[in-house]
Amino acid sequence: MPEYGYALENFDKSRHVRASIRDKSTSHKHAREVAVAIKGMSIEKARLFLEDVIARKIAVPYRRYNNEVAHRSNIRDGFCSGRYPQKAAKEVLKLLDNLEANAEYKGMDLDALKITSAVVHKGTKIKRFTPRAMGRSSPKYNTLIHFELVAQEKRVHE
Repeated sequence: MPEYGYALENFDKSRHVRASIRDKSTSHKHAREVAVAIKGMSIEKARLFLEDVIARKIAVPYRRYNNEVAHRSNIRDGFCSGRYPQKAAKEVLKLLDNLEANAEYKGMDLDALKITSAVVHKGTKIKRFTPRAMGRSSPKYNTLIHFELVAQEKRVHE
């Protein structure tokens, strides 16, 4: 069993909370765009955003992987190209639930948490073959992903 670390350095146990999912069968391109979209949001705001993406009310802006991606009129932040990556949004929603449970276990204020790091890594490649005509075959690859979320508690100094 491999031992995974986190991409975030300078992790402070008293201020940060983290959660991750490993080896999920989701598009790494869709997951990356969802991660960029929710970074900087509070947990509740990110949850509402992802639920709207699943319901196809708000599109996720595609900043990097936007070649031949249709424009959407309901995108925030002034970007035009976007999609509704429902499978990736559902996985990140489960991860947000896990992050919230970890924060609650640590005794943190859930309203003061902001997502400071949302990272997607490519994981294991599953290699298979598709049979073709004349006894040939073509390779078929499926790349799994690792998704990490880190939230930081913003304390109000009095």
